[in-house]
Amino acid sequence: IPEGAINMEALYWGCLIGGVLFAIVTVVLGDILSSALDGLLDFLSVDFFNPVVIAGGITVFGGTGIMLMKYTNLAAGAHVTLSILSAIVISILVYFGYVKPMENSENSTGFSIKELAGRIGVVTVPLPAEGFGEVMVKIGAGNTMHIASSFDRQILPAGVRVVVIDVVDGVLRVSELEERKGDD
Repeated sequence: IPEGAINMEALYWGCLIGGVLFAIVTVVLGDILSSALDGLLDFLSVDFFNPVVIAGGITVFGGTGIMLMKYTNLAAGAHVTLSILSAIVISILVYFGYVKPMENSENSTGFSIKELAGRIGVVTVPLPAEGFGEVMVKIGAGNTMHIASSFDRQILPAGVRVVVIDVVDGVLRVSELEERKGDD
């Protein structure tokens, strides 16, 4: 066995083992390291440099190189070229098939109370002309209850649809969405 082949085999094994260890460490210690470094590595936040993509590429490079050395009679340069191409192809597939869809699927249930202006709600606890009641507003897939007051200083009974005009000190100021029949 030529000396160059032994060095390449060591490189491939190192990449394979290193990639697997890197994947395990980032999965197990990823959150701990992320909070410990507190954004220190945010400059590396280019989407494609995701740890899953990098670890996958390194691992595929090593594994492909080992398999090509054992099962083909190709020259060392061909092993390296095909291993690099395999790593690039698999990294692209992992990125577009797993990482990107997972980033797009993240949903947040958080919202700012200031975002409620213009939303439609329903009075759940009657609003007096002067004072407070309660309004239910649909946010995303759920409903939230908020303290509210009448913007127009009118009595609003339970069940009336309202629109949030603005938010003052955490209190929704609402106005009736549709005039009730019989009110003149």
